[in-house]
Amino acid sequence: MKPSHPIRCACGKFRAALAHPDLGTRAVCYCRDCQAFAHFLGLPPGMLDAAGGTEVVAVGPRSVTFIAGVEHLACMSLTPQGALRWYAACCKTPIGNTPRDPAQYHVGLIRNCLEGVGIDLAETFGPVKMRVNRRGAKHRVEPVPRHTFVAAAAGYIASVTWARVSGRYRTNPFFKPGLAGPLVEPKVLGGSEYAALMRTVE
Repeated sequence: MKPSHPIRCACGKFRAALAHPDLGTRAVCYCRDCQAFAHFLGLPPGMLDAAGGTEVVAVGPRSVTFIAGVEHLACMSLTPQGALRWYAACCKTPIGNTPRDPAQYHVGLIRNCLEGVGIDLAETFGPVKMRVNRRGAKHRVEPVPRHTFVAAAAGYIASVTWARVSGRYRTNPFFKPGLAGPLVEPKVLGGSEYAALMRTVE
């Protein structure tokens, strides 16, 4: 079992730790919503690859422990029903994405908060196993081998299902105790804000 992996914002005010990093799944999402989130944050260096993809490591939220600077944690959502997108307000570092429904038990930690001096994400988390929403990519992106994608997708579905059946989903640091709403009230974009932001990714 690998030691915990550090999670931190660019300025270091927000810090957390990821237990069992070897259980994480690296993926890249090319959807326009993820690209819009990057523009919302002012395009943090390295958040989007050349094709507009956002690399994440998918893990169970209970593996994340907040250590310091929780007061800097902020949340936004592109639409009233959209995913919750977390970032450090102190320096606009993206942290991760979670579903609105905590029973889906998932957080996609964005690579910016996992990188650091001397840290090799491939060594810690292995290769990228999923490339999703490739139609939103800025240019053609080759998929990962089918057997790799299918195995990763099956593992994700199994982990979410087990979390719901076992009740593990009830432990989620991104939500208030008892899952009484997100830990931080999300900023939901208005119609004009959303339209303007989405134009930046066209």
